Amino acid sequence: MSGPATPQNLWFFVRVPYWHRAYDNLTIFIMRIKKIFDESEEIVVSKKELRQFVLNCMKAAGSPADHANQLADILITSDYRGHYSHGLNRLGVYITDVETKACSVEGTPEILKEKGSTAWVDGCNLLGPVVGNFCMDLAIKKAREFGIGWVVAKGSNHFGIAGWYAMRALNEGLTGMAFTNTSPCVFPTRSSEKSLGSNPICMAAPGNHGDSFFLDMASTTVAYGKIEVVEKRGATKIPAGWGANPEGRETRDPKVVLNGGGLLPLGGQEASGGYKGTGLCMMVEILCGIMGGSAYGANIRQWKTTETAADLGQCFVAIDPDCFAPGFNDRLQGFMDSTRNLKPLDANESVLVAGDPERSHMAMCDDLDGIVYKKTQLVHLNELASRLDVPMFKAKTLSVFASDDKNVMDL
Repeated sequence: MSGPATPQNLWFFVRVPYWHRAYDNLTIFIMRIKKIFDESEEIVVSKKELRQFVLNCMKAAGSPADHANQLADILITSDYRGHYSHGLNRLGVYITDVETKACSVEGTPEILKEKGSTAWVDGCNLLGPVVGNFCMDLAIKKAREFGIGWVVAKGSNHFGIAGWYAMRALNEGLTGMAFTNTSPCVFPTRSSEKSLGSNPICMAAPGNHGDSFFLDMASTTVAYGKIEVVEKRGATKIPAGWGANPEGRETRDPKVVLNGGGLLPLGGQEASGGYKGTGLCMMVEILCGIMGGSAYGANIRQWKTTETAADLGQCFVAIDPDCFAPGFNDRLQGFMDSTRNLKPLDANESVLVAGDPERSHMAMCDDLDGIVYKKTQLVHLNELASRLDVPMFKAKTLSVFASDDKNVMDL
């Protein structure tokens, strides 16, 4: 297999002999996960079913087909890659934004200023994926001409996983980066007030044979949505360093975090490096909100409120490695290979590079011919389907794989 990475082939390396150790670990991983799934009534839903459900919901909410398709792409890819916090878990947020007209459904992003390899874009309050795709495609075009494309946008909305946009550059053989600011949900180090977003950072760079370095992370210890997901799964305690109570003091109760509390920056407390996470949050804010002329910091509207436009700032970068030292792909591949082949602390757990966990998850989904969910994750989707009067997607139980499709509510 050769050529640029795609969502379909990013996971392939776990299947070929060269990656035998990763494959052995994946087999163990699948067995462990399957046991958990069997015990907690997990289901498998095909990507086709999920796509149609998203399209039906967005159409009922008033979104045009083109915008709905772009949203479906990113939500399904997010869950497929294992980032459940930003997949269908977020569908209700987009629907609410469209229904309340907090987000526009007409028009296209506008280029406000353009000079050489750079551009400043007005997202015109459109869905985040619509703005993000426009901007990254523009950055890719500029990278082809100038070696680098740097596009910053204002007037955008929640754009899903940053990795989706970096992947667009990766698919063209380029290095891609994407950043966004978010609603203030983070307590800066030493602060008792939330004033920063979780501000994602993503960088994707091509290796050989479809392999890649793929870093997609929040500037906080975890994304806000991850706490939502674990709470929906019934967790009553989260790891230290994830969240804080309304006064900014660390808490391990997910309900406290989700009801007036907030996130801690990457590193958690000051003594464990939280000030570095605070710096990363601010760095992304500079690249997006400050440079983009959008709302920033504590000025961004509160999460899930719709009285005003989100006016998020976002930054998209595409770089042509051929403009620099020769052999980028080979050198990166060697770097990743040597890292993966380091002697592990545990013989059953190989050393990983950024993007390996997602590739393992995609391989598992491919083996199961669908994306796996826990029923409790999807309760809100049943509610959406009922309210919007759209058919619920069909699913199969993971452990039995019944021959007949069943509605999720019947499982």
